[in-house]
Amino acid sequence: MPVPLEIISGPEKAAALLDPQRLRLLSHLRTPDSAAGIARRLDLSRQQTNYHLRELERVSLVSLVGERRKGNCIERLLQATAESYLVSPEVLGAMLPSLDPDRFSSAYLAFTAARIVADLANLRVRADAAGKKLTTLTLESEVRFASPATRLAFASEMSQMFAALIARYHDDAAPGGRKFKVVFGGYPAIERNEVTSK
Repeated sequence: MPVPLEIISGPEKAAALLDPQRLRLLSHLRTPDSAAGIARRLDLSRQQTNYHLRELERVSLVSLVGERRKGNCIERLLQATAESYLVSPEVLGAMLPSLDPDRFSSAYLAFTAARIVADLANLRVRADAAGKKLTTLTLESEVRFASPATRLAFASEMSQMFAALIARYHDDAAPGGRKFKVVFGGYPAIERNEVTSK
């Protein structure tokens, strides 16, 4: 059964995932299928399909989920290991972005988001190895500001509330306590159909 999301943190796996042909195969393997079946569905040669599927299986982006008899042959049924994938910025290695000192810049927010994804990738590996669930919390909403002045007032009030909550609940001396990273950020909302890639 595929997991809802896999965060890719290795360059070899990321390279396999970002190959356009393999990405196409993965999107069609959200449900189990054989090499012959997917070659027919995508109008690809069996040789080409088998090559790409072997590479995806080698880096654990697809896995064997069963077999079925087709005439005199036994077909292997493969399925994507996840319903969706996210490439961690860790894949960039030395090319990771550096922190912009301006906390109001888009670069600072992007760096913070990249760090969150990288941290989650590491934490997921640790949680899986320990057989435990990874505890997280996400709050998300949208707010329409009447003017730049109201946006500034909101940011000021939110900063004060944020600082007060941290001061109230942070306990360095708590035995068995666990430190959490808490992030507050905002950016102009866009409709999904307005998103463009370059």
